[in-house]
Amino acid sequence: MRKSIAIASACALAAAAPFARAELTIGVTVSATGPAASIGVPYRNAFTITPTVMGGEKVRYVVLDDATDTTAAVRNARKLTSEDKVDIILGSATTPTSLAVAEVALETKTPQIALAPVAPPPDKYPWVFWVAQPVPLMIAGVVDHMKANGVKSVGYIGYNDPWGEIVLKGLSAATDPAGIRIVANERYARPDTSVNAQILKLMAASPDAVMVGGSGTPGALPQITLADRGFKGRVYQTHGVIGQDFIRVGGKNVEGAIAPSGPVMVADQLPESNPIRKVAGDFIKAYEARYGANTRNAFSAYSYDATLLVAAAAPEALKKARPGTPEFRAALRDALENLKNVVGTHGVYNMSPQNHNGMDERARVMVRVEGGEWRLLK
Repeated sequence: MRKSIAIASACALAAAAPFARAELTIGVTVSATGPAASIGVPYRNAFTITPTVMGGEKVRYVVLDDATDTTAAVRNARKLTSEDKVDIILGSATTPTSLAVAEVALETKTPQIALAPVAPPPDKYPWVFWVAQPVPLMIAGVVDHMKANGVKSVGYIGYNDPWGEIVLKGLSAATDPAGIRIVANERYARPDTSVNAQILKLMAASPDAVMVGGSGTPGALPQITLADRGFKGRVYQTHGVIGQDFIRVGGKNVEGAIAPSGPVMVADQLPESNPIRKVAGDFIKAYEARYGANTRNAFSAYSYDATLLVAAAAPEALKKARPGTPEFRAALRDALENLKNVVGTHGVYNMSPQNHNGMDERARVMVRVEGGEWRLLK
């Protein structure tokens, strides 16, 4: 059963005639329940502190739960476009659900900013943008660390879905030129409660290190099992686990985990000259004021960055059309595609017709779990 939360910045005049509409409507679908809930809930939480005015227009958010299910994500996207008449869709929380929404965005000519890493080619998906760091960019940082620390072989265990495939592809592309061999490739499902068989096979290959292609709290399961089995090598995670829930679930078993991250998680450890520090710091202050100390996480920050991109594009789109029209959606898509130097919590975005993400190395830092916290690796 679909759950929905409508967060309005002003009273919506439901009975008003269509021509009276002035507010900009942002539709959101996230995985607030199901296997990805540990990341979906933070994605959703951010929409209580996101901008309520963009380009001088009031903003209405319509937030739906897709329960980590691709069919539900498609159903949500269709509702948002046909019933709620949204100007843009943000979501979803996972790669599979985000790709499912992308098909609706393409069909209905509605701009989409995916919150999870998806990387669809702009020439085939001209309406789809994405706010998370490209996997190759993040995995390159992991492999650089492996190479600098003498790793010659790595075992891989990841999800048996598109996210697991994307991570493995990025790992293969980076390890080959680095002279590092992938000696094992094991998979598991997000809802699994045991990976003992996969870890036994992986350890039999005697890798120097292990790369886990998971996300959220299920990403902790392989590392917990590796610790239980006495694995002594380094364990690397993806930026899909960056948050306190991963540490809460993994406990002492994930101490020492190394992962790439957006700068937001260690904003207070960045140089004062880094432009991301202030934006990330402002976000953290607002988020923790609402949800409590030490609740910062990478996922809510992706949602926040997505709204910063919409806010930056809205003024240009409003010069050409009014919200609620196909012309405005097209103008908003065009404006997003031409954004330059938009500073977010995770990086600096520079879009183009060939690049619907626009991030560079400023969007990546390497972090490690130390004493139950994510700490910047220097």
